[in-house]
Amino acid sequence: MPKGLIRAVDATATLPGYMPGFGNDFETEALPGALPRGMNSPQKCNYGLYGEQLSGTAFTAPSHQNERTWCYRIRPSVKHSGRYRKIDLPYWKTAPHVDPDVISLGQYRWDPVPHTDQPLTWLTGMRTMTTAGDVNTQVGMASHIYLVTQSMEDAYFYSADSELLVVPQEGKLRFCTELGVIDLEPKEIAILPRGLVYRVELVDGPARGFVCENYGQKFELPGRGPIGANCMANRRDFKAPVAAYEDREVPSELTIKWCGQFHVTEIGHSPLDVVAWHGNYAPVKYDMRNYCPIGAILFDHPDPSIFTVLTAPSGVPGTANIDFVLFRERWMTMENTFRPPWYHKNIMSELMGNIYGEYDAKPNGFAPGGISLHNMMLPHGPDNEAFEKATHADLKPSKLDNTMSFMFETRFPQHLTAFAAKEAPLQDDYIECWDDLEKHFDGTIEGNWTK
Repeated sequence: MPKGLIRAVDATATLPGYMPGFGNDFETEALPGALPRGMNSPQKCNYGLYGEQLSGTAFTAPSHQNERTWCYRIRPSVKHSGRYRKIDLPYWKTAPHVDPDVISLGQYRWDPVPHTDQPLTWLTGMRTMTTAGDVNTQVGMASHIYLVTQSMEDAYFYSADSELLVVPQEGKLRFCTELGVIDLEPKEIAILPRGLVYRVELVDGPARGFVCENYGQKFELPGRGPIGANCMANRRDFKAPVAAYEDREVPSELTIKWCGQFHVTEIGHSPLDVVAWHGNYAPVKYDMRNYCPIGAILFDHPDPSIFTVLTAPSGVPGTANIDFVLFRERWMTMENTFRPPWYHKNIMSELMGNIYGEYDAKPNGFAPGGISLHNMMLPHGPDNEAFEKATHADLKPSKLDNTMSFMFETRFPQHLTAFAAKEAPLQDDYIECWDDLEKHFDGTIEGNWTK
């Protein structure tokens, strides 16, 4: 266990340290009797604890959307907040952020951002690649790369702007949060809610990965519609931590992200002092190896929306503020069909990241840890090698193996930061991957395929 954390022994947990479910109403206590029964705010809480509510939605949100958690803590969180001073984290940008010297219109791809010998924590190692929307109106997102080479020592953080979707690519991290501990490794993801205090420790590093910062409505599971009750991401596979707390009197720093600005306050103790909690507003993690993909089993290539793991709704029904889409190992069986993603342009802006392996539409140049960006209404699709292979392939059942890529997709244009345009390892020749595409048209019904 990290530092002074005391983890709950929870009879309801099916795995050590975690409780299953997405959006469940959980209850957990690290000391017996710390959780009030039958009410939320007793006159006197056991163990001399303070009752406090953390609300993730408006009080009057519809009941099926209402999210809040009651915490029973050693000190109320007003004791974790003093006078603030601004600090600068120059590589962490927030929308609206449009650099006049950067051209965001184009098809872009980057090699993995290299590791460094610099001492980088979760905060100082964050590198923003794109921003979209406006944090002040709580719409849009930002995409980041994180590089972590050291743990946060007696330092804590929360974002008042956003929830964070964390997608590790290398190395293991531990998120010590107010509500418990989440250990996270590649092939897993975590969601850290807005307003939740945590410390990030390096378990096995250096660590590198991707972050989607969501300014808008919270991530939820997509509706399955005619797919039915099963497959894709199942609620039971998401894991929330059991209660764990620190009772440490030690000088500490708490950093808050608020409207794109960073502020620090000094306190004399750890803020991770929640001894018990109940509610449905909590961090979770999910193992993407549990994602059950679906697809065509006769002909044609469905829209990539069938691979949506999580979606953050917008005010337009069916058009997401953000979709998190996963392309993992799967069988391809379609007859008389061009099997890779087809050529297209659409209203969504698509930022892709490669976790491991080879992406079928881009067999060359899209390395694990790399990123590509195809902004709204810009054409994109397979390169010539992928096109030729798919066009002339023997269409027997085949398995796409050893592959895991994802997409942060948003209805808003994604603007490049100066880091993405000038410091990150941008592939200047990426646009040339389509140069070898040939004209096959010759005016006959057979075309040029037999020549």
